[in-house]
Amino acid sequence: MRRSRWLFGALVASQVLYSRLPEARLVGATRAIVGLLLGASVSEAAEARGARGIAGVAAAGTIGMAAEQLGVRTGKPFGHYTYSDKLGLKVGGVPVLAAAAWAMMARPSWVVAGHVTPAPAARVVVAAGALTAWDVFLDPRMARDGYWSWPGGGRYEGVPASNFAGWFVTGLPVFAIFALLDRAAPDARDDGALALYAWTWIGETFANAVLWHRPVTAAAGAAAMGAVAAPALRRRMSLGS
Repeated sequence: MRRSRWLFGALVASQVLYSRLPEARLVGATRAIVGLLLGASVSEAAEARGARGIAGVAAAGTIGMAAEQLGVRTGKPFGHYTYSDKLGLKVGGVPVLAAAAWAMMARPSWVVAGHVTPAPAARVVVAAGALTAWDVFLDPRMARDGYWSWPGGGRYEGVPASNFAGWFVTGLPVFAIFALLDRAAPDARDDGALALYAWTWIGETFANAVLWHRPVTAAAGAAAMGAVAAPALRRRMSLGS
């Protein structure tokens, strides 16, 4: 079995068990889940697309980290926010694990976008939207749990609209690099990345709706990620094996 499948299985198991953990263990568990998701994404990229796949993931992490550095210093492009110490080691006020957040969902977003549209320029835009859609789930929960904070608040679960605009704008150069590295339409080799995106969509919807009782986040995130996940899954099923 491929390493990415083992890591994906471990990721799913850890996320299912997360809700059963005592509060004292949640920070460590969160860091571990980030590591598992990053590991699964990097392994999948290497298995599916080799060096080009890894280069894309690295570019996403690098650009994301640079944007975060700019963000905590100037408030642009995301708005004014600060990180706590819960995510561990920081560089310039930004946790190293923040870069992992950009890296681990970039390739899944690129793959689902490729199922939605074959046109390279349009795929860049759709992929940036797909990555931003994931943050519709991520930001309210992480802010609520104290990993970062928005001093000025915001209309969506305490998060300002500028944050999502910043994610989208930052995603554009990330996926422009993906387009240079790999314009091939997704096929069976990329099913692992598609599965990561689909699982995140379904799992976050269930967790927010049922476990954490956050109906607004559940509905908004389900709609945002589903706008790309659902057509991508339909397209993949129509292609068969």
